[in-house]
Amino acid sequence: MSTEENTTTESTPYKVKNVKYGEQIVRGRVIGRNKTVIPEEQVLELGRLHCTNKEMAEFFNVPVQTFVDNFRDIITKGRLETKQRLRAAQLKLAMNGDRSMLIWLGKNILQQSDSPINTDSSQVLPWNTDES
Repeated sequence: MSTEENTTTESTPYKVKNVKYGEQIVRGRVIGRNKTVIPEEQVLELGRLHCTNKEMAEFFNVPVQTFVDNFRDIITKGRLETKQRLRAAQLKLAMNGDRSMLIWLGKNILQQSDSPINTDSSQVLPWNTDES
């Protein structure tokens, strides 16, 4: 082999030779003018990953607003599940003694702060000017 042939074969990406295709019946919501079938489980999983609405719509190749109008409930549910799992993981870390997590949760959940604010009245007391 010459050097020229070596460089062209190294830069060529690997190609699959025996590609097999098949069909699968997909159960999901039918949306859009093209009647695209989108599985609800896939949308839920993408919502759990906190993908943006635009990313999910592009993944399924449908308009963003159409996608959001049809799957708002599932997207919200997936994102809420992730927030709950994250909150549980944070609390578990804090309860196991992670100091920075304890401080962070204290500030965010218990409204604690590094510099407490005095809520008492800051007005100066009036002087008694009555000399009698």
